[in-house]
Amino acid sequence: MSSTTTPGTTTTIARNENQALGIGRYAIEFMGASGEGCGRPSQAVLDRTLLFFTDSVLCGVSALALGTNAPTTLRDEALEYPKQDGVPPFGSATRVAPEKAILANCSAVREWDSNGTNFGYRPELGHTAGEFGHNDFYAVPIAAAQVAGRSGADALLGMVLLDEIRGRLAEVFSLKTYKIDHVVHGAIASAAVYGAMLGATAEQIESAIGMCVAHFIPWRAIRAGKELSDSKGASAAISTEAAIVSMQRAMRGFQGPKDIFRNPEAIWRQFEPTDGSSPFDLVLSNEGDDFAVMGMHFKLGLYEHQSAGALQGLVDLLIKHPEIASNPDKIEMIRVIAYEPAFGIIGDPAKRDPRNRQSADHSMVYIVGRMLQKAVEAGGELPGENDAAWKMLMLLPEDYSENAISDEATRKLMDKIDFEHGGDDYDSRYPDGIPTSMVIRMTDAGDLESDFIMYPSGHARNTTADLQSILATKFQRMGALALEDQGPVIDRMNALPTLDAEALKQLWDFKIKDVGGFS
Repeated sequence: MSSTTTPGTTTTIARNENQALGIGRYAIEFMGASGEGCGRPSQAVLDRTLLFFTDSVLCGVSALALGTNAPTTLRDEALEYPKQDGVPPFGSATRVAPEKAILANCSAVREWDSNGTNFGYRPELGHTAGEFGHNDFYAVPIAAAQVAGRSGADALLGMVLLDEIRGRLAEVFSLKTYKIDHVVHGAIASAAVYGAMLGATAEQIESAIGMCVAHFIPWRAIRAGKELSDSKGASAAISTEAAIVSMQRAMRGFQGPKDIFRNPEAIWRQFEPTDGSSPFDLVLSNEGDDFAVMGMHFKLGLYEHQSAGALQGLVDLLIKHPEIASNPDKIEMIRVIAYEPAFGIIGDPAKRDPRNRQSADHSMVYIVGRMLQKAVEAGGELPGENDAAWKMLMLLPEDYSENAISDEATRKLMDKIDFEHGGDDYDSRYPDGIPTSMVIRMTDAGDLESDFIMYPSGHARNTTADLQSILATKFQRMGALALEDQGPVIDRMNALPTLDAEALKQLWDFKIKDVGGFS
């Protein structure tokens, strides 16, 4: 099978081809010169990508306003690298080295673990590797457009392209299975998009991808252990910085390893041996509605997305049985039943007693316990429908403060929560959905059971929640943490497709409040 690009269809880069070179050619053809490439996503794709972008920016600026450690440290680092023809970090007009602005902005976006998520699922092609990934990387096409003098519409198209490459890689190769961090897919996509938008050749993009894979592979060690560090939240940022530096080197003439997907010593064939090909075909979209971003999911607050099914089960039970929250002393036991990898990642016994924010947002018992405690604090006076309940109980940065994590009432609820692996019946339904159920046993009412949850609110295949309305509440609350008047900044993000090159260069020129309070 040969690599083909046909507007209106897809680009297939077969396993017996040089896929790194193919990704380079695809990215260049997709972007083209301004407005002249073969990339023609539908308006629905552009709208959804823009929604993820606005979500990511508000997550990022709120993390900076509250003084979180990694984003603040990396932003300070970026400002130590002034560059006349560079690009600014969030909340600044100061131009710095592009790779440093990208590092800082990606870190800020990811810090709360509250922006978009994918689970690598395309069953119609049998591509169901189920790798994680997040919409962390939009700083790359923004910076590339700013450097190249391209428009906001070009930047948005670059976002679609970046999500397409990393999203399709997540469908065909599970890095987590081999204890490799999922950000590798995003780094590869970042190198390709940055190069394509700045006029790199396909061969230069191939070299940059080769360098990323050969020199900079992060292990999931950064996500293991009882107490997690800044490295967990900054993993995408650090890998993307390496990708951009690799692309810059390649454009200066440095030659990295070629044909890295078929390299017998690289991660792909080391973990999934073949007779000489890569382990997978890669099918990338050019036009229409069928882009990877359409299958990505929104988080309706701060929580690890593997817990979304449990949170939906809790919301459903609280709506149906408000006495759960009005009489918390009568709660005897809470059982969450879910699938692997949720059970192994956020059900890890080491995370039953989190003491810092990074560990708390990866602890199922804390996430569920904290949302339930918010309902208890409301005295059980909860809205009677889903959207309003999510808005009321939305987990926010304050729910991961030192005081919240050590709150005795929350800890008392956490002690009542058991997390159980549901076995094959649950595992077989992932990554299509987030298969979860919940049982709350009351001393006076017995077992109260949720329905079986597959597509919680925020999931790409959920059809019942008013996503736009819930996200509007999230945007308002996150924006209020960071900005004196969040409305104009949100409007500016939403206007991205209309911005010319000069306006795009001023995109981050707004003041972020200095609230502090988080380390």
